[in-house]
Amino acid sequence: MADETIDIVADPVEALQSESVESDLAVLTADLQRLQAEYMNYRKRVERDRSVSQEVAVGGVLNELLPVLDDLDRARAHGELEGGFKSVADQLTNAVVRVGLEQFGEMGSVFDPHQHEALLHSTSAEVSKPTVTAILQPGYRFKNRILRPARVAVTDPE
Repeated sequence: MADETIDIVADPVEALQSESVESDLAVLTADLQRLQAEYMNYRKRVERDRSVSQEVAVGGVLNELLPVLDDLDRARAHGELEGGFKSVADQLTNAVVRVGLEQFGEMGSVFDPHQHEALLHSTSAEVSKPTVTAILQPGYRFKNRILRPARVAVTDPE
């Protein structure tokens, strides 16, 4: 006879139970991995939603402060900010900048309807594209979200 090895199972019931245990273990391991993945996705989603909620809340507060900042800019332009009030105005302005509020809009830039609101319109041979010729009210953005477009005067080419 050739060298043949035959595995003889001493107890067929034990062999079936062993296969059953391994099969159950594989199923439970797959379920555990799936649950862990679902939990990690849930945590990421909750963290993202929390971050968005915080940005919306801060943006809402900053939006309410825009008229105050406009008044401070007008007072600064007319030389009416002096003494203690100037210090308070500077602190408020610095605080909103630290939070992430950005002022935008500059004369001479190309008119962009996504960032500018045209309140006045004129034509001129001196420009080749629609150009912002005056800033009537600056625009503000927070975290790349426009809170208020810049209100401008626009000059178009003739």
